[in-house]
Amino acid sequence: MTRLQDSGGPDRRLEHLLEDDPADLYENAPMGYFSTLPDGRIVKVNRTFCEWIGRPADQVLGSRFQDLLSMGGRVYYETHLIPLLRMQGAVREIALDLVRADGTDLACLANAVEIRDDDGAPLLMRATVFEATARRRYERGMLAAQRRAEESERRSRTLQMVVSDLAAALSVEDVASVIVERSREPLHARGAALVLVETDPHDPDAAPALQPVRADGLPDQLLRELRHAAGSQLASELARGVRSIVLDDRLRGLQPGLSAAMADGSLTELVVVPVTADGRRLGVLVLALGRGPDDLIDLDRPGGTASLTTADVDLLWTIGRQAGQALERARLHEQTARQAERASFLLEAARLLAGAADVEETVDRLAGLVVHRLADVCMVDLESDEGLIRQAVRHRDPARAALAEQLRTRHLSRRTISHPGVRALQSGGTQWVRTVDDAVLRAVAMDEEHLAVMRALDLTAVVAVPLTGEGRQLGVLTIAADARRGPFTVADVEVAEQLALQLGLVVARAQRFDLAVSTSHALQDNLLPPAPPSLEGLAIAVRYLPATHGIDVGGDFYDVVRLPGEEIGLAVGDVVGHDITAAATMGQLRSVHRALLADGPAPGAVVDRLQAGWPLLGLRRMATALFASLDPVSGRLRIASAGHPPPLLLEAGRARYLPVRPSRMLGAPPSPAVEWTGVLPRGAALVLFTDGLVESRSADIDEGLDRLLAVASAAGTSDPEALCARLLSELTGAQRADDVALLVLTRR
Repeated sequence: MTRLQDSGGPDRRLEHLLEDDPADLYENAPMGYFSTLPDGRIVKVNRTFCEWIGRPADQVLGSRFQDLLSMGGRVYYETHLIPLLRMQGAVREIALDLVRADGTDLACLANAVEIRDDDGAPLLMRATVFEATARRRYERGMLAAQRRAEESERRSRTLQMVVSDLAAALSVEDVASVIVERSREPLHARGAALVLVETDPHDPDAAPALQPVRADGLPDQLLRELRHAAGSQLASELARGVRSIVLDDRLRGLQPGLSAAMADGSLTELVVVPVTADGRRLGVLVLALGRGPDDLIDLDRPGGTASLTTADVDLLWTIGRQAGQALERARLHEQTARQAERASFLLEAARLLAGAADVEETVDRLAGLVVHRLADVCMVDLESDEGLIRQAVRHRDPARAALAEQLRTRHLSRRTISHPGVRALQSGGTQWVRTVDDAVLRAVAMDEEHLAVMRALDLTAVVAVPLTGEGRQLGVLTIAADARRGPFTVADVEVAEQLALQLGLVVARAQRFDLAVSTSHALQDNLLPPAPPSLEGLAIAVRYLPATHGIDVGGDFYDVVRLPGEEIGLAVGDVVGHDITAAATMGQLRSVHRALLADGPAPGAVVDRLQAGWPLLGLRRMATALFASLDPVSGRLRIASAGHPPPLLLEAGRARYLPVRPSRMLGAPPSPAVEWTGVLPRGAALVLFTDGLVESRSADIDEGLDRLLAVASAAGTSDPEALCARLLSELTGAQRADDVALLVLTRR
């Protein structure tokens, strides 16, 4: 500034100093001063302002203030500062960036006042500028600290919600839902997926597979490309920790398929987070970053990618570990539930199988249970003399039951070596076909019709388990799932294996039982006498009913023999016991009895001879027996008893027991037989029976004998066939504790 000339006197010097003081302050103030015309041309400026921008005063004077600003500052000057001055007449602390002579920016805060004439027209703008670099640095530091605090709070809140939600997750699907939903928030991810590692317990050498459990916002093609990219390097991929896969030229060269899938989804980066529990790698969490269709403005620099911070990595690591622990808890819970369900299923199967009477009923019940609880289709093929016979075919859907029934006649052929059932029999182990395609169907089809049926069933998976029992191969259990049910799990296969083991034991036992029953029937049929002979003047009916427990063979017998002369011999007997030994003893006893009748002895003589010769026969069981002889012409009747219940006489609708005095049982120390003699009137019926007809566990034999009298008296008939039917229907039921032998003879 221009100063006044000094006159030399003291007062004048002080006056000069006082006049120079404001000017010196203006020039050397710690802020910039300048004045501009309304168009922005600078007409006055102080030294401080010129030094700040690195330009001399003569360059600054006459230049426009807005030309000294940065690009953003110029825009702000025109759009905000000047309009505010026009409206308010003054502005305070307006942030602007001045451009120094060297091209660097200088952060400033400007205060300005507009001077106007009497008409209000702008004449001059006076401005004060403060250097704000330190302040801006401070404010930026404060803002960054605030952002870090907000990010930390957000991460803590995210982790808290993850932990809280995982605590309530009971299944693997629940855990996956929580992780996929919550993990997207910290990175504002476009999508996320939880992918778990699955191994095959039946094939330890097989490479583990990646199985997506839950995906949200990720294309299916991207997940397939990720599984393909991992390939055989799955273990090393899981061990690499939290990492980013950026869509760049390097990735395009190494993984073109994955790069194309990312580009199609507008994704720029994938973040892969290991999911671990106790050091074991359970899978990965995949987060997808990129621009969405609703992102109108991209705030990232072109070509740039947002890098993960240390705090982001730590958070993702923690989420991965929390997910792993929650997965282990969920798997344990599901395993416990599956074990309980499996135990319930197998218990129900055991109950059903225990109540089955034969092999056919056994496998049919099992097939019905399997399609109700485990699979859509169940088939049971059993070994026979003719090869494998399909004993049972069931389908869950009644609408497809008729279709599945067409497979019943398609007996499994061992020549079809590609069939899972045949492979199971050959290998002795389970065969699990996870995916059933048309090639598999063609390989097992016997003809085009068979192929059409299998295609119509829409099968997607098949499990075949061999049936073994008592060291023998018995057949194969085959279950299948269709498209509506979904694939089998490892737990399903384990249940099928346990069920097959159980079925094998039951089938083996049932086959053994069937063999015993058929053997006992053949034995009983051969031991019982032939049908009674046709005798003039007599009507005869006989019945034999085995007990309903144990084998169908016992020691009860009856016999009708034509004796030398005109008489006939009658006999009923009961060997102690209900087994093969009793049946064998009965057969021997009946044979000896017939041999003794060769010379026509009286009934008492028959009892005496048997008692005397019992030790010589070597029979190991005692027996009761009743022997009689009848003259059809005269009706003379002679009876002798060896410890047997008395015979019943039904005459004119009245029933009574004949007073036959029994001697000791056969096999006991001998005692003389007492023979009863009488006459059987015409029209009367003689009833000979064993104690199984009148004895039960709920009543003693006396009550049974009284009931027999009542039923016979009320029968209203003496016809042998009708009387047999009436007595058996009234005195026996579906469950019998002992055999019953019944002989009814009517003299006409």
